[in-house]
Amino acid sequence: MFGLGVPELVLILVIGLVIFGPGKLPGVGKALGQSIKEFKSANREDPPEQKQLASADAEKK
Repeated sequence: MFGLGVPELVLILVIGLVIFGPGKLPGVGKALGQSIKEFKSANREDPPEQKQLASADAEKK
């Protein structure tokens, strides 16, 4: 995963703990997870323009 090993992930976690503190770290993780989930779902959906083109092509046939 991006060339990150366990030591690098632990270092990132420790830095996040120092910056955000132990109380806010779960909230930051939850927000990050939700953002990634929404990004993935948005990538799976067709853009509105694509849907309009598909419906226009279906009407022509």
